[in-house]
Amino acid sequence: MRSILILLFCAFPFGAQAVVDTIYLAELQAQSRQMKLAQRVEWRKLLHHVPRVFAAGEQGLIDSFGFYLAATGKRDAQAELDATLASFYADTLESNETQHPQCAWVARYAWLNSQLKFDATRLPPRTCPRFEQWRTNLNPAGLTLIFASAYLNSPSSMYGHTLLRLDAKDQDERTSLLAYAVNFAANTQETNGLAFAVNGLFGGYAGAFAMLPYYAKVREYSDAENRDIWEYRLNLSDAELNRVLMHAWELGPHYFDYFFFDENCSYHLLGLLQVARPEFAFTDAFRWGAIPADTVRAIIGYENLAQPPVYRPAQTTLLRQQLDAMNADERAQVARISQGELHETALGSFTLARHAAVLETSMDYVNYRRVSGKRDVADAGNWARQLQMQRSRLDFITPELNTPAPRTQPELGHASSRISMAAGQRDQQAFQQLAVRATYHDLLDQDAGFVRGAAIEFFSLAVRHDAATTRVERLMPVSIVSLAPRDEFFSAPSWQIAGGWQRVKAIGGGEPLALVLDGGMGGAWSNPSNSVLSYSLLNVSARGHGDLQHGYALGLGASVGGYVDVNAAWRAHPYAQVVRYAAGQQDSVWRLGLQHSVALQRDLAVRVELLRQRELQMLSNTASAAVL
Repeated sequence: MRSILILLFCAFPFGAQAVVDTIYLAELQAQSRQMKLAQRVEWRKLLHHVPRVFAAGEQGLIDSFGFYLAATGKRDAQAELDATLASFYADTLESNETQHPQCAWVARYAWLNSQLKFDATRLPPRTCPRFEQWRTNLNPAGLTLIFASAYLNSPSSMYGHTLLRLDAKDQDERTSLLAYAVNFAANTQETNGLAFAVNGLFGGYAGAFAMLPYYAKVREYSDAENRDIWEYRLNLSDAELNRVLMHAWELGPHYFDYFFFDENCSYHLLGLLQVARPEFAFTDAFRWGAIPADTVRAIIGYENLAQPPVYRPAQTTLLRQQLDAMNADERAQVARISQGELHETALGSFTLARHAAVLETSMDYVNYRRVSGKRDVADAGNWARQLQMQRSRLDFITPELNTPAPRTQPELGHASSRISMAAGQRDQQAFQQLAVRATYHDLLDQDAGFVRGAAIEFFSLAVRHDAATTRVERLMPVSIVSLAPRDEFFSAPSWQIAGGWQRVKAIGGGEPLALVLDGGMGGAWSNPSNSVLSYSLLNVSARGHGDLQHGYALGLGASVGGYVDVNAAWRAHPYAQVVRYAAGQQDSVWRLGLQHSVALQRDLAVRVELLRQRELQMLSNTASAAVL
């Protein structure tokens, strides 16, 4: 099986041309023009042709050599169709290294044959043993769309990730992990987040499709990265499934230039999936950006295409559920046992069921710490096995844990782009403000569809108008916040980073649009009902502009605050910040603020903000209300 899958990604040199029936080839090419096949959506999808953004015509998105057979095939669909028909006469012999073009372009051949009705005596069909063996081994019966929730510690996954699982005919829920998955990703071993972000923004990586065992991705997401997974079975016919498989075979050895925002994993997965039906046009809505959660909503929003999701919780989700069900004494025992201390006398005071629960949770927590790279005990693997042996001596069968699906499933979330209109007053001066956000989520937004405490905003712009002027108030290309609640078992750091341009006060009296870079590190805590998420961060801040004294300001500070869910729709955020700028333009800046957000609908909210701040010894008060 492995060798068959590896062969999918070999190159396909076509060899010398056989004797060509030039008359019949010309007839086929003429017939294709008469039928306008090159203009049909089915052909354009197979070529990955899309309208050019800043010029007339189309362009193909695939960037590897050899995918487009015609010299102008990347831009000319008819030329590519003519070259494809001609290639079907190739004299290439099937081997482990080469395929006949009818097999290398199996989806093109099948569609053109369905339209032109090839005469087998004038264009002899070739057998495709490698493709047929591959498809037979997969034993395909269906496709499942997979969504893995966001993972902020990886720039490539901070929006979440999508892939397709190939479901076999004899598969059930227990054996679904053994299925294969079709995944699109950037080909890179880069571990530096900044380097990945820069290269990903400007197409610095090649992105390609690959097939791999689904259990490997589940282990990566659920165990190593603590990401919940949702599985949406797609209602496709056998013919539609076969078209997707044939095109996946064609794409195997080829690559796209990978772009973080638009030509990413989710966009190209849509490009593969939409060959299933002529009416599918999923990629049309995502030419300027493809957020995984948005692409999931597009697919499941198509009538009767997707079944209700199956939820696969991450290991930390299960572990938190086990711990939340324990009282203080039981949690204390889990904490001790996970450090290598096992006192049977203390455990003997528990009922048999709770004794088993403490051992099981301790074992799971030890394994979680080991996978996370923590070194609490000398040999965590051996200690987990000893706990497992202790548990096996208890004559008790633990009921299966019922984990309800959280409201973070992607189809429940708000749209990622946002426009807001605000009116307010600053020190007796009225203003109006228009703000836009390209993507994706901030901490005042409703959590449904998103990871609680995680915020990512890219390309946020605010333009303010008052009686004196109209000006850009803020332009922030990136702002990321991760508030991870801490307790005696989980202690991930909370952090934030933001960079861009915003208005600051200068000693000369102006408010220039200065380059800013802010960062912070600290902790966050949640109350038992999870209605309050408080935080405390130590911050660094840098400002740069020619109007500032010495042209810059560098400072250290702190911020505290909390996100309080007053009810299901109303979230408040009181906060306090102070920064002491000790280098460049010296100043002590402090802010006291209160933000409110009331969600009226999934994509409609009202926000009210009150802010009092001191900057360069001058106090100011701002109040505003916005609809977004």
